[in-house]
Amino acid sequence: MPVVIALGAFLMTLAGGWVAHRVTDRRHLVLGLAGGLMLGVVGLDLLPEALEAAGTEVHGVPAALLCFVLGFLAAHAVERLLAVRKAAHGMDPDERVPQVGLTAAAAMVVHSFMDGFAIGLAYQVGREMAVAVALAVIAHDFADGFNTYTITSLYGNARNRALTMLGADALAPLAGAAATLLFTLPEQWLGVYLGFFGGVLLYLATSDILPEAHHDHPALSTLLCTVAGVGFIWLVVGLAG
Repeated sequence: MPVVIALGAFLMTLAGGWVAHRVTDRRHLVLGLAGGLMLGVVGLDLLPEALEAAGTEVHGVPAALLCFVLGFLAAHAVERLLAVRKAAHGMDPDERVPQVGLTAAAAMVVHSFMDGFAIGLAYQVGREMAVAVALAVIAHDFADGFNTYTITSLYGNARNRALTMLGADALAPLAGAAATLLFTLPEQWLGVYLGFFGGVLLYLATSDILPEAHHDHPALSTLLCTVAGVGFIWLVVGLAG
């Protein structure tokens, strides 16, 4: 079942790459909705479930919240390291370094593997949790597919390389979900991991997805799509509860 759910991430990643071919003026609405879905899952479902599952405290702080902060910082650190690598190759837009694009795309593939891993672990907690996490992953993987193709081609790589990285990014969630079929984690460890994953999702939503959605189109319609995404998750959580 986790692999079946991860098929949604696979298809959405491919859809994001396809849209990268045909960017329209409505992309900001899709990204705004994706950001809202991610925020809703993190705040309304992922964190409460992680806190309940983890249970323990570390130096007065719930372990799930501590891992949530660590996940946020880890995502920030990875992004900064990639930025430093880009800076080391120069920031002249006329001098693109293909290896930089491939490195960034490879990081997206690893992240997508962890997305699938999170779906599998969430399914071990419960089906409702798996669906909620899958919604966040599927929403985010559209942007992942779009960005993987875009960043690979942006730095001067040939079209076939961009398509190869897109294919690897699409297959990664399936591999991550399948990996969780080999073992079952204790509930406490699940809570710790889900807290960490929540921090990563929040960082991606607030530092990449939503700024990109509002960068060129700071429109009310984009904001409404974000609010609608959060409201949809609230509805899903309420019905599941």
